[in-house]
Amino acid sequence: MGAYRADDDYDYLFKVVLIGDSGVGKSNLLSRFTRNEFSLESKSTIGVEFATRSIRVDDKVVKAQIWDTAGQERYRAITSAYYRGAPRPYRCQHCDHVVGNKGDLRHLRAVSTEDAQAFAERENTFFMETSALESMNVDNAFTEVLSQIYRVVSRKALDIGDDPAALPKGQTINVGGKDDVSAVKKVGCCST
Repeated sequence: MGAYRADDDYDYLFKVVLIGDSGVGKSNLLSRFTRNEFSLESKSTIGVEFATRSIRVDDKVVKAQIWDTAGQERYRAITSAYYRGAPRPYRCQHCDHVVGNKGDLRHLRAVSTEDAQAFAERENTFFMETSALESMNVDNAFTEVLSQIYRVVSRKALDIGDDPAALPKGQTINVGGKDDVSAVKKVGCCST
């Protein structure tokens, strides 16, 4: 039997912001990953919603604060505040992780898997297809994103001479620009 860990007992805390057009399934990705729930009658997000989940990466507990932003244009000013403070390459001008949702709607596909993978390779971006409805690759996508962030943060901590486990909780480490993430980003793609 494993040792009990309180919800606030974690080694790393990462903020993940879901950004995308209205109706692409961001809210259902969030609820599938954090509560293993899916709603066919989900309403458009107004502003921002929030949930957390902790996972284990290597021997560390990583807690993800996941922010689900509204996709409608009229909420852009509100939602942009939730990724303010992120390193400049991550503020919507550049996206390091692309998740194609609604893989269950194959007959309505607008972009082929091959085209999406080619785009991801050209942009040096992580890509994975998911289906929140079928619970396909949702855990894998979030786990991969969080694992990649953990590896970048751990490498940066080692580069500055600190043991990642010795970093005090609450210390912010700037993961820097696109080049810092590119070394761990291209671990492969999953698709249907």
